[in-house]
Amino acid sequence: MTAYKLLALDMDGTLLNDDLHITDLNLKWIRKAVEAGVTVIFSTGRGFINAIDYAVDMGLDSPMITVNGGEIWSKPHVLLQRKTLDADWISKLHGVTTQYPNTWFWAYTTKRIYNKDSWHELQGELTAHEWLKFGYYDEDIEIIQAIRSEIEAWQGLEISNSSIYNLEINPLGVSKASALEALCEHMGIHMDEVIAVGDSLNDIKAIEAVGLGVAMENAQEEVKAAADAVTFSNNEHGVAEVIRRYIFNEAEAEL
Repeated sequence: MTAYKLLALDMDGTLLNDDLHITDLNLKWIRKAVEAGVTVIFSTGRGFINAIDYAVDMGLDSPMITVNGGEIWSKPHVLLQRKTLDADWISKLHGVTTQYPNTWFWAYTTKRIYNKDSWHELQGELTAHEWLKFGYYDEDIEIIQAIRSEIEAWQGLEISNSSIYNLEINPLGVSKASALEALCEHMGIHMDEVIAVGDSLNDIKAIEAVGLGVAMENAQEEVKAAADAVTFSNNEHGVAEVIRRYIFNEAEAEL
């Protein structure tokens, strides 16, 4: 067995395959880890409302880190910590979209998601909501780079991504790593007792901060460079391989 007590899993591109499913093999090994006393959690850029159904389907009653660390849940529906993004920042971030009319955008409040198609429903009343994260999506990489450069020049915001085609904006200092640190303190465990697995820039800080940081084979190259190890892709049961190899130390056994 292992000295690791917590396994923090990104969802999209990591736990989920390209069809947004958890494979039977991943689920089998996650259940083995839980039965062995390891706490398995989601550490995702998704909002709670987009992640909770997976936890329920898996039978997980463990903590959750959502919106890139903006929210920490001690268990489903029990909020431990929340870091919000000021409405003035949301207004400024939305203002950028006027320069790029074909770019998709969205933002999480604590209650729901507003996107390009539903933004008009806000009627300009941004301060009536608690905001968590703002995002942009465009398959034109030059546009994504231009938006990133503009936001970086402002300073004061945390910028990451969950795909090479998007940007995800959180309050400064909010990351999966900062959330893991707070959660570990709450649980009474050390960061070196944690494995973090991911594929995108929003995973890098966590991968660097924990005892074992693992990148998926399909991860962005910067993530692989930051990781201690690289596992199989999200379509090849990479999470199951992490559990088999690093939690159960079964280096030669077949999945």
